[in-house]
Amino acid sequence: MEQLKIITAMIECPKGFNQKFDFDAESQRFKLSKILPAGLVFPFDFGMIPGTKGEDGDPLDVIVIDERGTFPGCMIEIRVVGALQAEQTERDGKTMRNDRFIGVPVVSQLFPQVNDLQELPDNILNQLEHFFRNYNEQAGKQFNVTARLSAAEAANLLT
Repeated sequence: MEQLKIITAMIECPKGFNQKFDFDAESQRFKLSKILPAGLVFPFDFGMIPGTKGEDGDPLDVIVIDERGTFPGCMIEIRVVGALQAEQTERDGKTMRNDRFIGVPVVSQLFPQVNDLQELPDNILNQLEHFFRNYNEQAGKQFNVTARLSAAEAANLLT
């Protein structure tokens, strides 16, 4: 069995919140960037992988499948269990790759045996895909998942 990739994720938007926070590297603080429409909340903790950079110029995105929501700025050691490979089309029509890495906290009690995306319940992955499509649609963008990547495939993108 391959060695799992353990990384540190920084939470920006806690599970159950309808506010979108962004970490401002210059001020080292979090800024409220938007309020989600009524009824739309983050299904799990959402954040970034510090020290990385995606095609959009921002740090790589990560969703942390955890029992409870944390708080903005919480640093969590996670096992990378996979990723949603995705293309995002901006309002101006420009399309770019904007994957969502998926991790499980090393200290998880609910998912201690989950080491790969295929071990998560399908309904969790379907809900995540639906959330990101809807979230982007509300902002006038399109989000299309092109593949579900295994833990090994996701880890390769982080090396």
